Amino acid sequence: MAAPIDARSAESAVPEWMLSARCRDRSVSEFFPSDGVGVEAARRVCDACEVQAECREYALELRIDHGVWGGTSERQRRRILRAGRREAREARIPAPRGVPRGR
Repeated sequence: MAAPIDARSAESAVPEWMLSARCRDRSVSEFFPSDGVGVEAARRVCDACEVQAECREYALELRIDHGVWGGTSERQRRRILRAGRREAREARIPAPRGVPRGR
């Protein structure tokens, strides 16, 4: 039988900024919509969130493929990552952390 999860240790396993996220007490399904209307609703929550930038960077760094994070959709995050790789190649500098270099 599995041991019960200690809420205190579960809290310490998440980044500190997540504890201040506006979406913290909302349904997870709101941020994993199946249509554009759902994406827009999730973005409205993110727009007023004080940790939006941290959330977006977290999703980019971990290359999270699904859901709305930091006000960005999956497609937007892919574009950001591609642009970062392209800029890094053009400037001949290392790509931003979490962005693999292109060939």
